Amino acid sequence: MGDFFKRHSMIVLAIVLLIGSLLLYSYNLRHKGATTLFERTVLTLTTPLQKGLDVFTEETGLLWSNYLWLIDAQKENIRLNDQNRQLQGELVALSEVRLENQRLRRLLEFVDEVKRPVLPARVVAEDISSWARTIVIDKGTEMGLREGLPVVVAEGVVGRIIKTAANSSRVLLITDASSAVASMIQRTRTRGVARGLGGNLALEYASREDDLQVDDLLITSGMGGVFPKGLVLGQVVLIEQGQFGLFQKVEIVPSTDFSRLEEVLVLLDEVK
Repeated sequence: MGDFFKRHSMIVLAIVLLIGSLLLYSYNLRHKGATTLFERTVLTLTTPLQKGLDVFTEETGLLWSNYLWLIDAQKENIRLNDQNRQLQGELVALSEVRLENQRLRRLLEFVDEVKRPVLPARVVAEDISSWARTIVIDKGTEMGLREGLPVVVAEGVVGRIIKTAANSSRVLLITDASSAVASMIQRTRTRGVARGLGGNLALEYASREDDLQVDDLLITSGMGGVFPKGLVLGQVVLIEQGQFGLFQKVEIVPSTDFSRLEEVLVLLDEVK
């Protein structure tokens, strides 16, 4: 401690004198006497220091206020971001509900046209590989389903049930190579068999003499006992007549978008 005072004796002395002068100046002020030369000297010497202290205090207070404002602004920003993410999530959910309601509304309108008992189901899995095109729905034998029942949507035919379990069923899509549906051209009543090509359909057994045109609508003929008559299968997009053979080559684009299937209808057996 002694070494410290020895090294800084001048600074310590100046501080002591300054403090003493301020104390003496304060004492004289309380007695309200005339301003002395000493007081004027002290006032002159301490005024810059006082101004510096005032500026320092003001700047420090302003800096602290700005710091507190930034902290509050950051917290508010975090809160608003969280609220924005929540609102975006709610908006997405509402959009999903709106789209689902639109799909279900179309299905309900289709039910009125079919005039046959139906069971709505959701698509829970799909198998669209190079060797099989099937989907799995969330209804099964507990809801009265069996193999062979047709599955449709408002846009057209989906396929038929080929396997059933208690709470699920596998549906063979009409685009599968092993699928065959008795069908006919709506405009000319030309009959044939719609067979799956993996993506599109081929109308087999359409005679070379039959009048077929691109955009003709292909519907189910009601033959075969699986699909009722009049369900939409798709539209003609290609017609080729070779030099030989009895039949035309006819390709059909399905009316059902199999890549977007979410809800379907199973046509149940008619109540007798």
